[in-house]
Amino acid sequence: MEIKSRFFGEQTIDPSTIINFPNGIPGFEDQTRFKLFHQEGDNPLVFWLQSLDDEALVFSVAQPSIFNINYNFALNDAEEAMLGIEDPADTLLLIILHKDESDQPTVKGAMKSPLVINVAKRIGLQKVLTEVEQSITLTEASNEINVTGSV
Repeated sequence: MEIKSRFFGEQTIDPSTIINFPNGIPGFEDQTRFKLFHQEGDNPLVFWLQSLDDEALVFSVAQPSIFNINYNFALNDAEEAMLGIEDPADTLLLIILHKDESDQPTVKGAMKSPLVINVAKRIGLQKVLTEVEQSITLTEASNEINVTGSV
């Protein structure tokens, strides 16, 4: 299958690698078909989620674990039914990255709205979380300090 992307140019992709977001992504509900691209190498840090319906729409995404972000949330019944996850190992979590144009430009991740993808069935959704709890462990030479809070 041939696709066009402003970012990647013309690409030939295997239709079996298309990820379907039946409800789209909030703000882009009409975009339901995506292809996940990554940089060359064994351990890519950044991936790109390219819309197959709009060649100008591409999201930079990353696995939250590279930022030491670990999620603990439950899917509701409708989300579980949509994704059809039978084995938790088939679940891929990604966060959408965005550039912060403040005084010190940085790249930030949308922690409150991870993408949840069933890689076996190629179905995804964006889970909007109302509250994200952060837990950070700071280690000093002989003392350990735990800090917990909500975002």
